[in-house]
Amino acid sequence: MRISQFKNDQARDRFQAAYERTLAQLWPGERTALDLPTAFGTTRVYRTGPQHGEPIVLLPGSGGNALMWHRYIDTLARHRPVIAVDTVGEPGASVQSAPIGDGRDGAAWLDELLAALDVTDAQVVGCSYGGWLALNHQIHHPGRVASLTLLDPAGFAGFGPRFYAWLIAGGLAAAAPRPLRPRLARLVGNSTVLEGELMGLMRASMGFRRALPVPPVFSDEELRRLSVPALFLLGARSALHDSREVADRIGGLVPSARVEVVPGAGHALPTDRPDLVADRILHTVGR
Repeated sequence: MRISQFKNDQARDRFQAAYERTLAQLWPGERTALDLPTAFGTTRVYRTGPQHGEPIVLLPGSGGNALMWHRYIDTLARHRPVIAVDTVGEPGASVQSAPIGDGRDGAAWLDELLAALDVTDAQVVGCSYGGWLALNHQIHHPGRVASLTLLDPAGFAGFGPRFYAWLIAGGLAAAAPRPLRPRLARLVGNSTVLEGELMGLMRASMGFRRALPVPPVFSDEELRRLSVPALFLLGARSALHDSREVADRIGGLVPSARVEVVPGAGHALPTDRPDLVADRILHTVGR
């Protein structure tokens, strides 16, 4: 089984230079960087905000890292400690050393990370793939997380042609001349392409070979095991799944969960509706 890594030293060095440059541009404020060992590799996290209180732990989507949350850091850190994570196996400052083969492995990695951080009441926020990891962690390692906020999480439908077409269209829009991008972003339903610095970092990561599992669909039995307060925020126009069907399924299996389908938003929910998402995160954790 393979691990995620750069194809050569030149690709790694090029990405690292772009990463440090983007970090300085998007997160110029105070932060503490920690590199924490786990059985699956060393994980980079950034801590900021108050010294005490239950932290908000931010897990990025596929292909992303802690920097995807740059618009949220200041707002959230005014209320709680914030821990933004570079997921092992994604392009960032973490370094994978052992394969992550399935959801159980992903859950074990996250549990080791939270233990290394000495976190026992985390308020975990997961976007897309990060939401899938957060759900797996709660299913397989309950007891360390106090609440979940899940932004259009993976694990509720297979990755079909519509989703891959959305990804490809977004990539093409991001490569277009800057004046054309707002119109193209609306056309393809992907506001992430307007994040110029992050799109530059994405291009710098083309030499990264990602080797993480494709999220399978959660079973009914797995979802019934969710016991902590959970908010599912779903983009009404999501290319990943039929959000109304997902909402109905969650409502039938997890009565304690809250589900909100956000009109006009797609799978790029954090960039489509950042004010709404920040408000819902703070409401879930308790300001």
